[in-house]
Amino acid sequence: MDCLFLYNPNSGKGKIRKKISYIRRKLEEKYERVDIVETASAKDLETRVREGADCYDVILFSGGDGTFNNVLEGLHGREVPLGYLPSGTTNDIAHSLGIPCNIKGALKVILEGNTEGVDCMRVNGAHYVMYIAAAGAFTAVTYNTPQKSKRAFGWFAYAVHGLKKNMKLDVFPLRCICGGKEIESHGVLVFVMNGRMVAGLPVNKEGSMNDGALEVAVVKQVKLPNFFQRIGKYFSIAAVMLFGARVKKKDVEFFLGDSVRIETDENVVWDFDGEEGIRGNVQIEVLKGHVKMFVPKNKKI
Repeated sequence: MDCLFLYNPNSGKGKIRKKISYIRRKLEEKYERVDIVETASAKDLETRVREGADCYDVILFSGGDGTFNNVLEGLHGREVPLGYLPSGTTNDIAHSLGIPCNIKGALKVILEGNTEGVDCMRVNGAHYVMYIAAAGAFTAVTYNTPQKSKRAFGWFAYAVHGLKKNMKLDVFPLRCICGGKEIESHGVLVFVMNGRMVAGLPVNKEGSMNDGALEVAVVKQVKLPNFFQRIGKYFSIAAVMLFGARVKKKDVEFFLGDSVRIETDENVVWDFDGEEGIRGNVQIEVLKGHVKMFVPKNKKI
């Protein structure tokens, strides 16, 4: 069998490059051919995944949650087993799938060879997202925080950058339709989730990545909030992050379904798996079991 391994040298603290010899040695225990490629950019990664899907039996890759998104976009619906060596800052997808966040443990999962169909999301029929589509407060932090800061300080860099750039919570109109439920309001934060983890926290702990369902959380706000209403939203956002998307608060709406439509302003930017996505309205559907992946045996995903 032929194996392609792609890695992002800048993800996390950039340690993966030092382990390439070890990774090659382990992979050659299982695969007849092992090609290892260091990618130069997100677009380069997507191109190599797209081309590799037609030439290799499996595609393995290392990076963070954003790298995972690039891989999905590169595959664009093609069917080839994926193996993941997490090396990002928060590794939300790996935690949701039970994949160890160390090279030895993640390689063991791949070498054991257990594959399962894992859900992903498709946005507006064109974009693939693995675990979260989000808009509003703090969601730009993952792609706006300088890579140098992330490599030096890890998750702490996100926190500092988020507080510096997001103290004012912008309010945007939204209409959300999901699972037979509909609201029309204004909001400061929207999460559409497939995985259990968000920003390293179990925000969607009752969720699963192979149940064919999406979980949606909306933190509502009045159109023209006063000082106290703005301050109150920080507590609501904190409640969602610390106690989960199903927290019982009047200004937090929770939805469950296999698709969701959200209508909003055309300048509202969506975050897809930690990467800057599209703007405006979204129609998001879950694709059950669409991604074939190496995952640990006998673990809930």
